Amino acid sequence: MNWNIVQLAEVAPSHWRNGGGVTRELLAWPDSADWVWRMSVAEVAASGPFSRFDGVRRWFAVLCGAGVRLTIDGHLHELTRRSEPLCFDGASAVDCQLLEGATQDFNLMLRGNRASAQMERVSGQLKLDTSVSLVVAVYAMEAGATVFSRHETLTIPAHSLAWRKLPANAAVRVESADALWMEIAA
Repeated sequence: MNWNIVQLAEVAPSHWRNGGGVTRELLAWPDSADWVWRMSVAEVAASGPFSRFDGVRRWFAVLCGAGVRLTIDGHLHELTRRSEPLCFDGASAVDCQLLEGATQDFNLMLRGNRASAQMERVSGQLKLDTSVSLVVAVYAMEAGATVFSRHETLTIPAHSLAWRKLPANAAVRVESADALWMEIAA
């Protein structure tokens, strides 16, 4: 399988289930109706509650804007575009307070126990040697990103998601001033 690229500007927005914002679904696996995992970018223009997603594990990262203050089941988390992504239970009661205006946020959601994931920020270089087959993804922010593997180099434009399945014993390196890296085992 080769790299797949999805550009944010080419994805139509849809309204949140609770009506509090819009999201652009970049990828849902295996499909949008019955996904095991899903990646999206949300535009949050006003403070308010998040929709509940029972049985879903959520990863959340601020892409642009000053950031958010999330109260999750009574615990406060302040996130900015430099904070590491936050993982939480989608069934939790989540209230979002914008710090200084609208934000754009990245979401990775995993349904049930059918998949596990990791998400981290890349500011410089990240290297991975796989021991098992994984789906990997890079979301490039303002600076874009470059991915190097044994026989290929991929340049990812700003505001785009690149993803592919990597076999066991693969090596990959990501270079970017500002990107998100994800690994999904399903």
